[in-house]
Amino acid sequence: MKLQVKFSLYNAITKIAIIVVLGAIILFSLDRLAYNQLDNRLLKKKGKIIEHLSDGEIDSLLSNEPSFTDYNILKEEFIILTDIPDNQKDSSARIITEKREIEGDIEFYRILNYKFNYRQNWYKLELGESMTALQGIKNSIRFYMLIVLVGALVITLLTDLAFTNFLLKPFYLIIDKKLNKVNDPSHYNYQNIPTNTDDFKILDNSINSLMRKINTLFALEKQFIANVSHELLTPISILSTRFENMLNTQGIPVEHENKIFASLKTLNRLKFIINSLLLISKVENNQYLKTEEISLNEELQDIYEDLEDRMADKNLNYQLDLKSNYHFTGNEALIHTLLINIINNAIKYNNENGEIKVIGELKNHHYKLTISDNGPGMSQELLENAFDRFKRGNTEEHGFGLGLAIVQSIAKFHKIEIEIHSEEHKGTSITLIFPKENSLI
Repeated sequence: MKLQVKFSLYNAITKIAIIVVLGAIILFSLDRLAYNQLDNRLLKKKGKIIEHLSDGEIDSLLSNEPSFTDYNILKEEFIILTDIPDNQKDSSARIITEKREIEGDIEFYRILNYKFNYRQNWYKLELGESMTALQGIKNSIRFYMLIVLVGALVITLLTDLAFTNFLLKPFYLIIDKKLNKVNDPSHYNYQNIPTNTDDFKILDNSINSLMRKINTLFALEKQFIANVSHELLTPISILSTRFENMLNTQGIPVEHENKIFASLKTLNRLKFIINSLLLISKVENNQYLKTEEISLNEELQDIYEDLEDRMADKNLNYQLDLKSNYHFTGNEALIHTLLINIINNAIKYNNENGEIKVIGELKNHHYKLTISDNGPGMSQELLENAFDRFKRGNTEEHGFGLGLAIVQSIAKFHKIEIEIHSEEHKGTSITLIFPKENSLI
């Protein structure tokens, strides 16, 4: 899981927890808030009624009846004004909840009782609001609380996501440019990624320092291989010449001749290893030119003619299916070596009466060449080390494990991607994905 996603999830969980706690607190105190809101409304209404009372209104209200009652059509609120005996004591407004019957309907009301003296006469004012109004207030508070909390959560999550994306952008640039896109330490870009975060600066500088060390060791390794290979070829050639001269000596015993012949065979194998390592070293050091126009169809036809006898020895069925003749610019000798190594492995690690398929087609603006066999295949462990030097997919076959290492070096030199798929007892397929800039005919 990405660091940005973890940050966002952490912020989301903490904010949801805070919102849940706040929501629970508000819900538990909702009744109190609603009652306070309803009581304040009753007190304000009482103040307005007292403020606008006049002698004429009092007389007209109480001239014929001992009390005056008014309520709205939905019976959600009422006003009762009653003439009470004199010599009352001043008291503050009192608010209670009780049942009242209005035109035959009984409901719970929140009622404000207030005694007041007007022109030396005492009156009792009762203002009531149905508890259904209280429920409406609760629902309104719940609704607006939900809207506010959800809005706050969405806004904070979006801002957190945008901020973490902005904050971690240099980190992902460092990972992408300084690690993921680095195939060759000699072509590493040491320029620092712009950032104001000290931790990312330390990471960037640490990776640069590490890559300098790796680049130095990589260069020393390539130079060592080149130097040793050159130095070893001369004594090997001298020894081979001497052994060949000894074989031409008259009267040499047969047992000595067999030993000399075995020594020559060992020297030739050693010479092959050294030449392979030299080839890899030269390719990795860019000592070849890529100026030749290469026809993939022609190369594959030439390779088939070279390896036709070996295929016949195993009775292999060779199928060449190229959707078009693909041309590109590169080094023809190296491309020939790359293809012949792959097809040679398909022959070597194949079953008797097996088959080799070579399919070329254009996919997603890239030309893909797939070479597959139906041999014994490789295990997952061997597949992971397929391109390592001196590792072989089948230990029962003779070889030195340099074929795919050479293929990988030549492919990188030509910017060709390689994909390898293998399954035990089903076979192996290698796909070469050529760059876009090449052409089809």
